[in-house]
Amino acid sequence: MVHKIPPRWRRHISPGGPACSVEATLSLIDGKWKGVVLWHLLDGTLRFGELRRRIPRVTQRMLTTQLRELEVDGLVERQVYPVIPPKVEYSLTDLGASLGNVLFALKLWGDEHWSLWQDVTHNKKNLVEKDVPIESYAKQ
Repeated sequence: MVHKIPPRWRRHISPGGPACSVEATLSLIDGKWKGVVLWHLLDGTLRFGELRRRIPRVTQRMLTTQLRELEVDGLVERQVYPVIPPKVEYSLTDLGASLGNVLFALKLWGDEHWSLWQDVTHNKKNLVEKDVPIESYAKQ
């Protein structure tokens, strides 16, 4: 199956095209919440409110933006039903579902290295409390 490269995707790739397949893949899921949205949609079709409940830290505006970009990139399909109140459902396209193994690998890596995230969060908190410039944090 041949897929056309969406215009938004091309904007995030190095001039002249992606330098490698990793860059091309990451350009599709580069948003803060896109991977999480895709992960939840692996369970099946979800309404907007269900996604918000599953991802409580995402704002309505950010979730809307991320879903629109995923739709433009051909990873998510949006189904609008003409009822009142409006009913909108989101599901993965075949292309989006094909990222399942990638997302699962990211989850496994994250489970295995969870303590790194906790250490980084703890270190950032300590530096902020001590009023240490963020530039010096990057050197640690």
